Amino acid sequence: MKPAELVAVSTFRSTADAQIAKGILDVAGIDSIIRSDNAGGMYPALAGAELLVNADDLMSATEALQAATEAGRGPST
Repeated sequence: MKPAELVAVSTFRSTADAQIAKGILDVAGIDSIIRSDNAGGMYPALAGAELLVNADDLMSATEALQAATEAGRGPST
């Protein structure tokens, strides 16, 4: 993926929640990465974490996360 093609599908309170969402997208076959500035892990609650996907996958990723949330398997946003 090229950085110019990445868009945030969601922002989470913690990296852990973003990792749960990334796992949901992995199962759905959607590539994603987590972007977070937490001072190298020293301050995990410093800032939220964004889950980035290819712009072409934004709709599919949104639907996958929404379905997981509705089924009670989604992370907190």
